[in-house]
Amino acid sequence: MFAAGAEGLHESGDALVTHLPESADAQSFVNAVRRADPALDATLEPLDNTDWSEKWKERITAHALGALTVCPPWLAEGRDPATTIVIEPAMAFGTGEHPTTRGVVRLMQGAIRAGDSVADLGSGSAVLAIAAAKLGAARVYAIEIDPDATGNAEENIARNGVGDRVAALEGDAAVFLPLVAPVRVILANIISSVLVDLLPLMAMTLADDGVIILSGILRDERERMLEALVAGGWRIDAEDAEDQWWSVRAVRA
Repeated sequence: MFAAGAEGLHESGDALVTHLPESADAQSFVNAVRRADPALDATLEPLDNTDWSEKWKERITAHALGALTVCPPWLAEGRDPATTIVIEPAMAFGTGEHPTTRGVVRLMQGAIRAGDSVADLGSGSAVLAIAAAKLGAARVYAIEIDPDATGNAEENIARNGVGDRVAALEGDAAVFLPLVAPVRVILANIISSVLVDLLPLMAMTLADDGVIILSGILRDERERMLEALVAGGWRIDAEDAEDQWWSVRAVRA
């Protein structure tokens, strides 16, 4: 479909949905794809004349998460800057639209203390690092290996007025975490296999009274993650679940 001229593609049930430029010959596109699959059942529909450069913004909403709210810049007017995390949607993960982000923000509010040192592993847009600063953390290290996320993170840190407390570090969490240790809180919204691999390092770099908050874990991975935590000497302090995602707060047993 892309070779035939599709500009985008998504799955809708059993169907594949695409769109073509206005100048494209839609029937020629269908014929080209049908050569790859003669059984193709194609439906053509005209699109409304919509400004899609603005239309997508309607899908981004403000999320009230306990004492904090996460929202995009165009919904931030009139909100209290002290309790509002303003994130510009970009390539970096973390706008408040994903349940894993929301789960960590909820669990943080029972963990962050004034003056804390915090490491946010796989920080993406820096949304969690910014949340930690607005909850009272004195020093937050937003560690992200993806160079495409760094610029967005730095912009969000500046936009939220926490540049004096949040530092964006580009590189491997396994390298940076020992350099900023000890920290009292570690945040990690990463896939579960990476979380399991990082647990021993977290234990080594966490302050004695420290807390870890983990997310990016599917509900059906919960038992396996609990086993890994218990085996590593952790005790479950709190849990959060939304949709198919599970987040957990743990301390040393």
